[in-house]
Amino acid sequence: MAGRAAVFLDRDGVLNEERSHVRRPEDLVLISGAVAAVRRLNESDFDVIVVTNQSIVARGGLSEEELDGVHLHLRQLLEEGGAHLDALYYCPHHPNPGVGGVAAFAMTCSCRKPAVGMVERAARERGVDLKRSWMIGDSSSDMEMARRSGLRAILVRTGHGGRDGRHDALPDFIVRDLAAAVDLLLTC
Repeated sequence: MAGRAAVFLDRDGVLNEERSHVRRPEDLVLISGAVAAVRRLNESDFDVIVVTNQSIVARGGLSEEELDGVHLHLRQLLEEGGAHLDALYYCPHHPNPGVGGVAAFAMTCSCRKPAVGMVERAARERGVDLKRSWMIGDSSSDMEMARRSGLRAILVRTGHGGRDGRHDALPDFIVRDLAAAVDLLLTC
């Protein structure tokens, strides 16, 4: 029997407004239409899984416990609108965190996008069939991770909108926002 299909979502710029850093729960502001889009995915046969780089931990701007508080707030905002995440994975690492960095998180790892560690972990832990799954993101790192993982990729124009220029990986589709991405993938 095939594993479950999933939609992997980046956090910043896809679910919530892109800001320099979300340091407190109240700094996390959802993008208009995000809750309804996640709810539609919940009503489908897809698991909804967030995969997000959070180098703010490596940089010393936020502890893992504080980040957990931000993610709890994200889950609460979604739940207030009748939506939920099936899982959330984050990478706290950065190879060069800079002044004030946390040595324990200063490393090149297998989980920082575009590496595939978070997706592989989700596939292992949740029984996800990557061939039946999607990535929705706003950066070239998201698109490169999708390519390396064998996921179909949708780039949203919110957040970075693919303008970060770090990787050459092209998405399968480009749409305006998460709501449009969900419209598209539910018809494919």
